[in-house]
Order: sequence, then structure tokens, then C-alpha cells
Amino acid sequence: MSLRLGDIAPDFNAKTSIGDINFYQYLGDSWGILFSHPADFTPVCTTELGRTAALQQEFEKRNVKVLALSVDGVESHKTWINDINETQHVHVGFPIIADEDKHVAGLYDMIHPNASETFTVRALYIIGPDKKIKLTLTYPASTGRNFVEVLRVIDSLQLTANYSVATPANWVDGEKVIVVPAIKTEDAIVQFPKGVEIVKPYLRYTPQPNK
Repeated sequence: MSLRLGDIAPDFNAKTSIGDINFYQYLGDSWGILFSHPADFTPVCTTELGRTAALQQEFEKRNVKVLALSVDGVESHKTWINDINETQHVHVGFPIIADEDKHVAGLYDMIHPNASETFTVRALYIIGPDKKIKLTLTYPASTGRNFVEVLRVIDSLQLTANYSVATPANWVDGEKVIVVPAIKTEDAIVQFPKGVEIVKPYLRYTPQPNK
């Protein structure tokens, strides 16, 4: 099953490096990131989990809970975490799902047979507090993910969920945003008192409203 934006993220129970969890209960009212790795003890994955751990405070600031997944078992995960902590100079505190039966990988379409029939691709899902899929990213096994980009997308998703704006190309938190086309210019001027810059009738900028 291929999950699309706006679909409800499937719930599941799983064994993890921190114990048994229910996905929905683990997320609670938080945003969530669920991302998969081809296997334990692989070099690119080691750097990815290390980078995620290094950014843990940034995720917490944004009310985001992180879960990683691999088709290896719990004891393998725990040993691998020791390697990640040692080599990446971090502390991995988020759970790594032990998806040995590939149940979660199947729910989230993380195994692409034309790439590998046994290992998960580098799939990443951002899930909102409403348990809906807000973003999907899929990388090949050879390419590590950019977690600064993941944080940037979360900033955009959280901003645009609360204000009638969109974020332009290469936007980062604090920069000008775009007034959505559904709002008339005369209404936008009232709604965004910091000012509305009209480039074209359909392209109007305003300072980020929550800054």
C-alpha cells in the first residue's frame, strides 16, 4: 500500500530499542517522524542516526517525536546504538523499531522490490498530531538524508498549519512568506498587519506572522 499526503498514518505495536510501544500512544499529541534504514551496522545509517541524535533538542523544541526502523532485532539495535554513540559522539535516546517480520515496513511501503526485496529503502514520513501524513521522502540506500531539510520542512508545516501562508523556495524560519491565493489582497492587508508586498496579484509576501 502506498501512503499519500493526507492519508491516516497506520497505527502499530512494535518491539523497539527502548521496549514495546504503540505508535499512536508514543506520539500522543506530538508531531512524528518515522524513518527507515536498510540494516544495522551500515555506514550511512550510522551517520544518519547520529545526526538525528545530535538534533534531538531541535526536534523537541518543535514538539516532534522521532522513531527509526530497521528489519534487524532489538539486541542488534542496542549494540549498534553503542557504535553510533561512540563514533558520532552523541546519545541516541529515541527508539529504533525492530521490524524483523517487516510488518511496519509493509504498512508504510518501505520495501521497494526493484531496489531490494529484503531491505527497507530510506523512507521518511512526517506525521501531524492529527495522525495524517504531512510529508514523504524516499532516498536510495546510497544517499544519506539531509536532516536540516527535515527541520526546515517541519517549520514550514507547523507555520502553514496555523496561518494562511505558504513558504517560498529555500525558505528558512524567520524569512518572508507568501500569502495564499485564496485570500483577497484587501483582506490580506487586514489579516497581516506587518505589511503585504504585492509582486503580482498572485504573488504577495508578508513577514512571517509568528515572529
